[in-house]
Amino acid sequence: MESPSSLANRYVAVWNESDAERRKSQIADLWIPQGRHYVGDREFEGYDALETRVREAHEKNVRDNANRFRAADDARRVHDVVVFHWEMLPASGETILARGLEFLVVDGSGRIVADYQFFPA
Repeated sequence: MESPSSLANRYVAVWNESDAERRKSQIADLWIPQGRHYVGDREFEGYDALETRVREAHEKNVRDNANRFRAADDARRVHDVVVFHWEMLPASGETILARGLEFLVVDGSGRIVADYQFFPA
């Protein structure tokens, strides 16, 4: 089984990925086909919706605002749940601009069934 830190790093990498085809492939590797992502009052289910969500966040935060995401070194797993914090930083700096918590429910193979994203208001 994949380590929690490896999953956290792969998860964050998809939000940084600029190539649409690689991003699509990474999403399929991370989530099950009917995987869900929750953020605030929004819900995304299935690969098409997940691709839209990740693309829009990438365009806003990475492409347009020159930031990057990274996983904090605190990923841990209990049974079918993986939690970790993520950070958004300038592409060329180390100042943390935002920090959030990811709560992932995974299946037996380690793929994401449900993804709950929390970040400061």
